[in-house]
Amino acid sequence: MVHTLGKDAIKGLQPESLWRYFLDISAIPRESGHEGAIRGYIVSTARKLGLAYKTDHAGNLLVVVPPNTGAQGNRSVALQAHMDMVCEKELGYSHDFTKDPLTVVREGRWIKAHKTTLGADNGIGLAAMLTIMSSKELRHPGLELLFTIDEETGLTGARSLEEGFLSARTLINLDSEEEGSIYIGCAGGCNTEIYLKIGRTRPPAGYVPVVITLDGLKGGHSGIDIHRGRGNAIKLLARFLFNAMETTDIFLGDVWGGTKHNAIPRQASMTIYIEPSALTLLEASIEQFNKILKNELKERDEDVKVTMDHARPDSVDVLTKTDTSIICHMLYGLPHGVVSMSKYLENTPETSTNCALCTIDRAQDIFTVLTSQRSILPTAIKDISDQVKSIGLIAGADIKKDNEYPAWEPNMESEILAVSRKVYRELFSRDPEVKVIHAGLECAVLAERYPSLDMVSFGPTIENAHSPSERVDIDSVERFYRYLVGILEYLTH
Repeated sequence: MVHTLGKDAIKGLQPESLWRYFLDISAIPRESGHEGAIRGYIVSTARKLGLAYKTDHAGNLLVVVPPNTGAQGNRSVALQAHMDMVCEKELGYSHDFTKDPLTVVREGRWIKAHKTTLGADNGIGLAAMLTIMSSKELRHPGLELLFTIDEETGLTGARSLEEGFLSARTLINLDSEEEGSIYIGCAGGCNTEIYLKIGRTRPPAGYVPVVITLDGLKGGHSGIDIHRGRGNAIKLLARFLFNAMETTDIFLGDVWGGTKHNAIPRQASMTIYIEPSALTLLEASIEQFNKILKNELKERDEDVKVTMDHARPDSVDVLTKTDTSIICHMLYGLPHGVVSMSKYLENTPETSTNCALCTIDRAQDIFTVLTSQRSILPTAIKDISDQVKSIGLIAGADIKKDNEYPAWEPNMESEILAVSRKVYRELFSRDPEVKVIHAGLECAVLAERYPSLDMVSFGPTIENAHSPSERVDIDSVERFYRYLVGILEYLTH
């Protein structure tokens, strides 16, 4: 397969303007909470085009585009995408998301990034809006282009929108990831956090430290990919530790796994202290566990691997034997994955939970576990969150629930849904799929703040979002953009 980089990667791709904007966006750091540079780029573009714009106290940006080329009526339509991206990279790769541009790569029919997330979520949406904003030929109604901040870590921008900031009563969200599907609803959710106070002691005399690392998993979005059966690095490492502790005396020195609340953990690592005489048995256990993982995760996570490295002894105390056991059993016992599938929508989870990350704060002697729950049913969110809470309470931990966000309830009588279906049929001679997504969309928060807002969400095909395997299908981007333009042209009648 031929790989091309940078400008060569997008050479000849259509629509040309959209891909140029996407390449520009990919050069701008835009981690959640740090959207100043990308907002500045969009504002600069709006100024060059002579377009009015405004920002709110949170940093959301609205660009107003007058109706173009013969549009009739006073209808105003909002297009919406978020400016931030999930920043994930392969273990050991030196990319700095605060300053380094992404390296865009073309592989056959896909665009991806070199060893990092691509940010097609939601960079393609941003590029589409910039393309429409810049076009002199497209026919469209008056547009309000809403660029929100900090979607990935808590829907902060949408939550912070001030009353009256948006005036349109029709909105198209460009943050879905399956071309040919129209989303009209989404799951709600929350985070359930576990904080366990830990005790420390000196490792027994003669015990040696080793680092056990589990890597090579695909990970992915904890909503969109949760039903694919991919491995969770935290859960798998806890499973290994649980079994190793049945035959080996182990003291836990450190443990970490995962990086984001909305990503399935791809990597996890722990430092343990054991007797030197147990090293051979531990190595054999790792070899056997790798065989188990290869068998259980084949065709889903075929690159998964557990490795062991010897570490230098240091002056840091280890966890007590009791806390080592508590952490092992708690992590192993915490639920992860699909809890129930929808009875009405094919291949759609109804309720799920993600054991997202864990870490030890040495300064405070606190072991933290972050989990996230999703469901279209508010009662089911509470139920699975309470199950996680119960396990934490049994372990003697403190529990915090936060980042709660609502579900977006489907409206089959939606006017923009009817228009979207009609235009799709006319363009592609088939019906689109109408779906509810098992992930949080800003539409849910926008619906709370603007109850009369009529919305749909769609986008190109993006695979493995929130992981370094993220990639976007080139042909689907062209169809997505043609579809968006078709809807806007239809709404000028």
